[in-house]
Amino acid sequence: MRANLIGMPVSVILLFGSLLLSACGGGDTAGDAGDAAVQPIKVGAIFDLSGPTADVGTIYAEGIRGYVDWLNAKGGVYDRPVELLYQDYGYKVDVAEQLYSEFVQSGVVAFMGWGTGDTEAPRGRIADDHVPFMSASYSHLLGNPAEAPYNFLAGTSYSDQLFIVLDWIAETSGGRAPRVALMHAASPFGLSPYEQGGREYAAGHDIELTPYEMSRGATDFTAELGRIAQSGARYVVFQNTSGPVALALKNARALGLKLTFVCLNWCTNEVLTELAGPAAEGVVGSVIFSPPGDGVAGLADAQAYLESKGSSLAAKGLLYGQGWWTIAIMTEGIRRAAAGGTISGESIKTALESLDGFATGGTSAPVSYSANDHWGIDGMRLFKVTNGRWQVLTDLRQALRK
Repeated sequence: MRANLIGMPVSVILLFGSLLLSACGGGDTAGDAGDAAVQPIKVGAIFDLSGPTADVGTIYAEGIRGYVDWLNAKGGVYDRPVELLYQDYGYKVDVAEQLYSEFVQSGVVAFMGWGTGDTEAPRGRIADDHVPFMSASYSHLLGNPAEAPYNFLAGTSYSDQLFIVLDWIAETSGGRAPRVALMHAASPFGLSPYEQGGREYAAGHDIELTPYEMSRGATDFTAELGRIAQSGARYVVFQNTSGPVALALKNARALGLKLTFVCLNWCTNEVLTELAGPAAEGVVGSVIFSPPGDGVAGLADAQAYLESKGSSLAAKGLLYGQGWWTIAIMTEGIRRAAAGGTISGESIKTALESLDGFATGGTSAPVSYSANDHWGIDGMRLFKVTNGRWQVLTDLRQALRK
């Protein structure tokens, strides 16, 4: 539509031109640019606060929100606050996709995800949108830029965790070829370490690895444990969250099974020891992020923040620090992008790929990314439940990548 400006006062013409320029996305004036410099940096997030993984998701989400609150109180990123747009998605992939779309339309420059299924499925769209994406899923696939160009792992991949655990099992099996049961969640998360290299790794190391599904919502795993005992397996590795695993441990204790139980990271936490009680005694666990009381400097800020809120890291547990440091790693990418003059998905991706041995104050192994490697962290320690507490069992152990 063409406006007829003949006969209009000059002041009206100038006002009309200003409005038209604004509507067409015209460039910032000097004043606008100054305002933009203090606009919030928007980051999207989805959390499982009500679904089947809420047992661990709720505390993890608190850690992310706590970090953003702490960061903004310290001045944000170069005096720009971080605005976290987040919502509970109940572990439903369709809801996750809807919320992702809404937050991207709202202008987020980065995204914090949660589950494996709802992180793997949209990875092509995430790449098309140029939105750097860190998830609570450590699916090995997501660390491969050829498959997921804008995804970054902020923890040792499930496959690497399983490789490290299988190596430890081989070392402690007394020279015999071990039989290992993998009790896993009925989801892409559950099968991820088995399907993404675990099956082949076990076969190549003379280990018999058999998967056993843990049905969602099950109230008893006695039948599954009975089949495992009959198979001759001496080790059980869990790829599930703490609630179902605690139930399985109680069932095993009631059956009197003398098996060695090992948790990958999502059941290596205080939620498990609280829910399982004495049945958790002796369980070995994969620790990517240090638990409270481990004495690492990287948890000091989280502890001070929680104390200012009348709480403590001991009360919250390992998962709080895990959420805290996941968004802290993403924020380091945002900070480096801002230092370069532009905060965008592309600049944040490039900044993250510049991390080389980025230190988390001892909370995790150093973080390194590159244009060809988004796995980030390739090591972890093993802990063991002794007298109801997770205590160090091994030094840092590395996995062979890819």
